[in-house]
Amino acid sequence: MNESKSAVTEISFPLSELDLQGLSKGIEGSSIVLCLHGWLDNAASFIPLMNELEDKHIIAIDWPGHGHSSHRGQDAHYHFIDYVYDLLLLFEHNDWQAIDIVAHSMGGMIASAFAAAFPEKVNSLTLIDSIGFISAKSEQTTEQLRDGMLSRLKLKGKRKPIHIDIESAIKARRSVSDLTYQDAKLLVERGSLDVEDGITWRADSRLRNTSPYRLTFSQTQQFVKDISIPVQLIYGDKGIEFVEIGLEHYGPLFKQFVAHKLTGGHHIHMEQPTQAAQLIELFINKHHG
Repeated sequence: MNESKSAVTEISFPLSELDLQGLSKGIEGSSIVLCLHGWLDNAASFIPLMNELEDKHIIAIDWPGHGHSSHRGQDAHYHFIDYVYDLLLLFEHNDWQAIDIVAHSMGGMIASAFAAAFPEKVNSLTLIDSIGFISAKSEQTTEQLRDGMLSRLKLKGKRKPIHIDIESAIKARRSVSDLTYQDAKLLVERGSLDVEDGITWRADSRLRNTSPYRLTFSQTQQFVKDISIPVQLIYGDKGIEFVEIGLEHYGPLFKQFVAHKLTGGHHIHMEQPTQAAQLIELFINKHHG
């Protein structure tokens, strides 16, 4: 039993046209905690947290287009709302009822929309450096559509960057984030692929397209108002400004909400896994009747 509890293993979920891959740790049959990563990250971002959480069955998925999961079909794109459907399919596939979710960045936005629409499926939600949603003014709707369509055209025929080795890829990942070397290495090892002339990214290039549609601020407020389950936020004092602003705009709209600020950046769950795990365990146990 102890061996299965200590090992991080690969896991797979065949969902309709997609295969969701991920990582699992803990004893099957114990309380499930579903971990959802952020944009252009992958399930490996939760390995430090998995090594700290005890007595839970931790499942971290790779979103479609990320990590080892399938890419969407050639005529499809990566709309925010479609991720909510991926989550619904995952729950239906596993017959999950009222489980706990831990979600970082973009994963937090998806989980928040899911919890608003399907409160019966979520017991508690822990947001990691994520609160609320990206929104745009209604007056920007046409401009957003134009930019989104043009970004699709621009991508056609564009080749993914090639790095000579893993060290080059880690350096590139760190240059656009506040990740430590070790944390960037975890993400790059799962998120990269050996090719003939070096290493390239596994992630679908279409993930970088500009969204052709954004929710308005009032729509995002409605989502948050409709979240009835307990929510906690764990964020870094050097995290993204979006969270500090979001606390102001969205914090008062939650029905049950608590926030904890830790020392660190946007990937606070990787930087401070022990502290984050303690907060998550306390929160989950408190809301398990």
